[in-house]
Amino acid sequence: MVNVITMKTRILLLVLLLSAGLAGYPTTWQVTNSGTSFSPSTITIQAGDNVNFTLDPNHDAVEVSAATWSTDGSTSNGGFQVDYGGGLVAASQLSVGTHYYVCEPHASFGMKGTIIVKDGNTGFEQTQLPVGITVLPNPVRNIIQITVNENNLLGSPYMLFDQLGRQVLNGKLTDKNNSLAVNKFPSGIYFLQITSLKDETYKVFIQK
Repeated sequence: MVNVITMKTRILLLVLLLSAGLAGYPTTWQVTNSGTSFSPSTITIQAGDNVNFTLDPNHDAVEVSAATWSTDGSTSNGGFQVDYGGGLVAASQLSVGTHYYVCEPHASFGMKGTIIVKDGNTGFEQTQLPVGITVLPNPVRNIIQITVNENNLLGSPYMLFDQLGRQVLNGKLTDKNNSLAVNKFPSGIYFLQITSLKDETYKVFIQK
């Protein structure tokens, strides 16, 4: 009886170990095109996953800001770029949040898509702030990079609040690229507010 129990225990442990390994294994998602549409046009993935584009030779995929995406523009925001015909977007290029992308020659036809990346541990998901503000990375460990894509937002005051509503950081977006040091703050969810964007806030997850 002892040997039977021991064998069952070993089998159970092996199954649990294999399940844990499979659960943490990254997935490569597939995006294709149907005419001048990406298929699927929106995917939700976990942090650590990759996305592979298989496209016709006359289509590419270029990451753009939310503002550019909403106006069917095609100017890159410096994010991922997939060559004509397709290619792989590695997990290192897909921080937690929403990534907007278009086909450069067909953006004006509405050929665009989004990749929503969730944190596999926290389930945290957050889109970019609208109207020309990009906040990366998220989650963040040491430095938040705030990129101002609209000139009229330069000089906008910002404030960072903790979950209790206490202001822990403030300043102005004086440059197109702004660095906010958050390494001294404990892990948790914080709220970034840009004054010129009225009451809209952006959730920032600080993870040590």
